Amino acid sequence: MASLDLEAPEQRFPGLRDYLAAKFGSDAGFARIEPLATTPGAKGGGYGVPQLVHWRSADGEHRYVLESVRPGGFGHEDRADRAALVLRALDDYGELPKHVRAVDAGALSRTGPAVGLAGTGEFFVLTEFVEGEPYARDFERIASRRRLESLDRDRAVALADYLAAIHHEPIVHETWYRRRLRDLAGSGECIAGIADSYPEGGFPDAAFLERVESLALHWRYRLRGRAERLRRIHGDFHPWNILFREGTDFTALDRSRGRYGDPADDVAALAINYVFFALREKGRFHGPFADLFHLFWNRYRAASGDEALADVVAPHFAFRALVLANPLWYPAEAEGTRRALLRFVVGVLERERFEPAAMGELSTHGEP
Repeated sequence: MASLDLEAPEQRFPGLRDYLAAKFGSDAGFARIEPLATTPGAKGGGYGVPQLVHWRSADGEHRYVLESVRPGGFGHEDRADRAALVLRALDDYGELPKHVRAVDAGALSRTGPAVGLAGTGEFFVLTEFVEGEPYARDFERIASRRRLESLDRDRAVALADYLAAIHHEPIVHETWYRRRLRDLAGSGECIAGIADSYPEGGFPDAAFLERVESLALHWRYRLRGRAERLRRIHGDFHPWNILFREGTDFTALDRSRGRYGDPADDVAALAINYVFFALREKGRFHGPFADLFHLFWNRYRAASGDEALADVVAPHFAFRALVLANPLWYPAEAEGTRRALLRFVVGVLERERFEPAAMGELSTHGEP
């Protein structure tokens, strides 16, 4: 999630200072509100820019992060769509270990403190501020030095172990597993929505995207009876949502799309980035990022005991690769990298089972 992009703080966030003063004390009414600095890198698109809200009082400095959802596509067209994401963040952030905590949620108002809903505008969630550097910065450093260091391996192992731990307990729920598969294939934020956001008139064309969506639908019906796999998940576990501090100490951000789903969602969300950077740097699945992929994958398999992961991960990989290949999200990416990612999308969806040993072939053979 992210903030609205308007001019001055008073215009962007009407009623926010009154809300802060009512909730935290009069000093909060003088809070400074400014865009939260983000790390430059490959990623270009997003739903907006989080805002850092900070002030000083007699008991010290206070810092929070304000997030709301930018109006637009991806299923965010109506205020009710955006409000649902805010309420989900409020409910779900604090339920996951090592995740940043949501402090409150509300709605902006042009007539007074942002507390009631009648006459309100956009919804927001206020989270605690945590120090750290996005894991994506590690990827840039590895690409620069062209080799791995021990900390790179330690962090991949720590992330695999974290996912195995949060995925450990089965969840029994009548409808959530099918809901997540349905969203994966057809929601505004997942395969269908990402396909709709590709530029018209270029590659991939509508025929290619239709083929991808048809294959994703096949996987939905193939997997919809696998509700025994339902677990607690993060839902958007990628390198820009992981803040590392010293060593392997980290905090996760922006848990998304509901607290339950298939563990393959989280595994694919992170693992595809090792694939992406290998293709960016080498033009093929080779080198330090390929090594990290195998280390992460094998460690997760061993720690989780998930013997069925390779049977179900394909549509999750396809969704994440579609995002990485999309110029809206990664505008500076080379054409060759995009095409390799899209070959991977089709290749992984067309196979009956994902085989890590076939990674090189998946991104270099076949269309496009």
